[in-house]
Amino acid sequence: MPGGIDPHTHLSMPFMGQLSCEDFFSGQSAALAGGTTHHIDFVLPVEHDLLRGLESWKVKAESACMDYSFHMAVNQWNHQTESQMEAVVEQGINSFKFFMAYKGALMVSDSELLEGFAACKRLGALPMVHAENGDGVEWGRERVFAAGVTGPEGHSLSRPPVLEGEATGRAIRLAAFVGTPLYVVHVTSIDALREVAQAQLAGQPVIGEPVVSGLYLEESRLWDRNFTHAAQYVMSPPIRSAEHGVAIKQALAGGVLTVVATDHCAWNSSQKAMGRHDFRLIPNGVNGIEERLHVLWQQMVVPGLMTPSAFVSASSTAAARAFNLFPRKGLLAAGSDADVIVFDPRVTHTLGVGAGHSAMDTNLYEGMQITGKVTVTVSRGVVVWENGVLTVVKGAGQFVPTPPHAPLFSGLRSQGRPGNVAAWPTAYGPTPVLRDGDRAQHAAEACAA
Repeated sequence: MPGGIDPHTHLSMPFMGQLSCEDFFSGQSAALAGGTTHHIDFVLPVEHDLLRGLESWKVKAESACMDYSFHMAVNQWNHQTESQMEAVVEQGINSFKFFMAYKGALMVSDSELLEGFAACKRLGALPMVHAENGDGVEWGRERVFAAGVTGPEGHSLSRPPVLEGEATGRAIRLAAFVGTPLYVVHVTSIDALREVAQAQLAGQPVIGEPVVSGLYLEESRLWDRNFTHAAQYVMSPPIRSAEHGVAIKQALAGGVLTVVATDHCAWNSSQKAMGRHDFRLIPNGVNGIEERLHVLWQQMVVPGLMTPSAFVSASSTAAARAFNLFPRKGLLAAGSDADVIVFDPRVTHTLGVGAGHSAMDTNLYEGMQITGKVTVTVSRGVVVWENGVLTVVKGAGQFVPTPPHAPLFSGLRSQGRPGNVAAWPTAYGPTPVLRDGDRAQHAAEACAA
């Protein structure tokens, strides 16, 4: 089957005063052992400068051992942002992420979100959102901590599903107002899922992305008495209670959610320990770049919720289509890149630190029993994983550009949504309205012209 595509990773990411422990070489090595042959990593601006951020990520990626692409985050709107977005698109990036949370660090306002959406529409770039109500999150964090809840469970309590649902709905409605497609990353709750489903039923081009951790885990682990064990599950939005995971799997089985990612952002236990007495200081992020295909297979295909063909779409083809990599990626065909995996559904194995290739010293899926395994991985025609042996070359990976105007934009144009807000069609006549008393002036201007 085609090699996996993980459209949501954070390698060597600076966050909360630290740098995630997984660099491009270690993260991609782990990915290849797990059957993922391409990923899209998020670039963060440097001091709000998109181009400086992109140059920084190019340096990080020099150690790449497999193909990759980039998304670009936008964390402030200023006089140079739109021109820099255009320059970024010209350099092969067709997607921009806007954080509605992490107030004071990455969060944008609604006015900045609207400006960004409009720029994305003009450029043919796909806007993406981290959808949590950032003001609500900060309000909740302060009050949960003040109430004496200082451990990892406070993270979950301070960011309830209602805040994810509210922000998801708000982003979807603003995207509809501007007339642009939208990609909602890491949909983890019923609240957010409902907003995505409602928009799709109305014909709005919205993609909802579940993360593989949400298919298997539930929030009780954050209440574990062992801090190291509990802290490894801290991510945002948080891992939810069991009923949310059931709904996410049903939505994935039914096609409401389509692209399965990881949000892989790896932190060692020593880094997570920075928040030992204050959950607000625990770096957010979990692993999954190596485990994604196996967990997805176990949770969806083994119980009969998904066919093997649908598994290929969810793990590879849907992401390739969303980000305009198809048919170069996500397909086994003449002319496509030779990214291939062999998946044996009969092999049983156990996930965990000892079985993995990540730089992390913990594993979210420690002890999980899996039936079905990637036994061979081929990247660009070269066998890099076979018989349990990983053979990778630092620097062999290549940047793959993502062209603008992905298929979602074709659908948008066919729906006739205009780019000029003032020219939106109405049932009441042309817009703007030529008012009585203005006709002579308009006629004189037309004659003069």
